[in-house]
Amino acid sequence: MSLLQVNNLGVEFQTGDGPVFAVNGVSFALERGQTLGIVGESGSGKSQTVLAMMGLLAKNGRATGEALYHGQNLLAMKTAELNKIRGNRVAMIFQDPMTSLNPYLTVERQMTEVLQLHKGMSRRDAKKRAIELLDAVRIPEAARRIDMYPHEFSGGMRQRVMIAMALLTEPEVLVADEPTTALDVTVQAQILALLKELQRDFGTAIVMITHDLGVVAGLCEQVMVMYGGRVMEQGSADEIFYRPTHPYTIGLLGALPRLDHDTAELVSIPGNPPNMARLPKGCPFSERCSMADARCAAELPPLAPAGAILRACHRAPEHVMKQGEAIHG
Repeated sequence: MSLLQVNNLGVEFQTGDGPVFAVNGVSFALERGQTLGIVGESGSGKSQTVLAMMGLLAKNGRATGEALYHGQNLLAMKTAELNKIRGNRVAMIFQDPMTSLNPYLTVERQMTEVLQLHKGMSRRDAKKRAIELLDAVRIPEAARRIDMYPHEFSGGMRQRVMIAMALLTEPEVLVADEPTTALDVTVQAQILALLKELQRDFGTAIVMITHDLGVVAGLCEQVMVMYGGRVMEQGSADEIFYRPTHPYTIGLLGALPRLDHDTAELVSIPGNPPNMARLPKGCPFSERCSMADARCAAELPPLAPAGAILRACHRAPEHVMKQGEAIHG
């Protein structure tokens, strides 16, 4: 059995305009030491997928399906039982460290209470361990800076503090939700190198949520491409990046800047993401897809094996790849 096995996960929100189906039938498996990248535009369901798994949905949200951690369904657990796992064996790095860290408490207090709660350590021993983790994430003068407040750190350093906090209990699974979005490219590269190094040292499995395909290419072995709350394509990073077979994946890759082309022009995907309260009857990408036909608009394609990957598209893989090459060169 996989370390983490998600089966047919669904997320529904009740709103004044009716139900919103943010995630529909998402499944994946994660092994120890493996990194899965979940990519897609804003609103594609990436974050809601992991928030459902962690029991952190908004009050009007409801999750269905299974999220099995060592065979235990996280979605069916009571809060007290789940609290023994999240923040301990399954940890999360949130997108914005400034809103995730408590501005009224020192970094030392926020880190030591994690170890006191989950490991039963004394505050003195917890502080010693917290300093070791701050050193591990390359916070300079960690023994002195641990007594500082979050606003006294730069954005990159606050993100390092968040990573250190997530790793305090040596979790088996680390969920990183857009951990480098607000950082400049130099700091972003440092954070990614740090995650790889810590994964090697701790053997942690990582779920990386991002819209940045460059981040995925540098860190992930497996990739899941989401759109409109559904999985469009899923497979190894090599297959997804070098042999994409879904029009949406090809569109995302075509929008990336490339150094091997003389032109600086980027090929954007026309149109806007779908209204999640009124999703199309067929493929959610059909309204923006240059390869769509009447069947795409009327019939939802199943996520089915196609060689080494899974894809949800009525078009033959060979046809999509040929069309993609014609569009993007």
